[in-house]
Amino acid sequence: MYAGTRDASWNLSTGTATINTNDPIGPDEYYRVGSQSKTFTAVAVLKLTEANGIGLDDPIEQHLPGVVSVNGYDGNRITIRHLLQHTSGIPVNGLPLAQARPDGSYTLAALVKDGLRFAPASQPGAAFQYSNTNYEILGMLIEKITGLPVHQAVTQQVIQPLGLAHTRFPAPTDRAVPSPAIHGYRGTRIGSFFFWLDGTAFEPSTFYASGAVISTLRDMTAFYQAIVDGTALSPANLTEMEKTFELGQPGSGNGYGLGMLKIALPCGGTAWGHDGAVPGYYSQTLVTEDGRHASVMTNAHLVTNIPGAQMYKTLTSALCETPS
Repeated sequence: MYAGTRDASWNLSTGTATINTNDPIGPDEYYRVGSQSKTFTAVAVLKLTEANGIGLDDPIEQHLPGVVSVNGYDGNRITIRHLLQHTSGIPVNGLPLAQARPDGSYTLAALVKDGLRFAPASQPGAAFQYSNTNYEILGMLIEKITGLPVHQAVTQQVIQPLGLAHTRFPAPTDRAVPSPAIHGYRGTRIGSFFFWLDGTAFEPSTFYASGAVISTLRDMTAFYQAIVDGTALSPANLTEMEKTFELGQPGSGNGYGLGMLKIALPCGGTAWGHDGAVPGYYSQTLVTEDGRHASVMTNAHLVTNIPGAQMYKTLTSALCETPS
């Protein structure tokens, strides 16, 4: 299933949306996938570490000396696996203050430095702390291994081999969404007034290795299916990717692997995928091992009260629907 809402108005209390059904989003229209980009970065890391004899449990200090060993962090205790699984102890950076270059773009080093200004939230391996900083560090690792900018490396290692013709990892300062583009809108309230602001043009290096990818509903489904069916990774790497850190209530069946979410479906069974939010867009893709799939997005992205529960309900309802 592909589903998209264009010019949608969410009713957050009922979990419903008013949608302009005369202008549906097509499966090959481009939008920013946000943190679904993390799965692309994770696949690139897994492929590159395997090809270069690098262990997932290697300390990051071994490959990026001095990068993480600041402000109470110990790069000799934080491993590549911890970064991939958000168990490094690095907390969320809710108010990024990275130093921009004169052209308005950001380097990975600047993003990492900004994220590490926060003290550790937990010991490595002890807790799940979702942080873009983990994936900016992994972007630096990719660049160290390949000698290429991370956007080029991920394109060569992941996007091109999988034939994802409608997926782009834009370079810094490449701020446009390709045509046919879905315009993204950010909603914000000022007093008693509510405003929608166009968020389509956006500096991709703001989130870079953690959230810069642009794709389509069809390509995102193909990408996650290629992971789950074993096309994207070796059997050994897929096994590692699907080792999860448990999320939510004990025994819930939900977890976070290496750049990918495991979701227990209400009808039984498991789905794999990720969600993503950047200014203007919110999206999520889930696939199952037996071929069911759902990719959804909305370009009516609220700054607060992001409709995560409604998105989840739409996805799981589609995946659990009995074929007629």
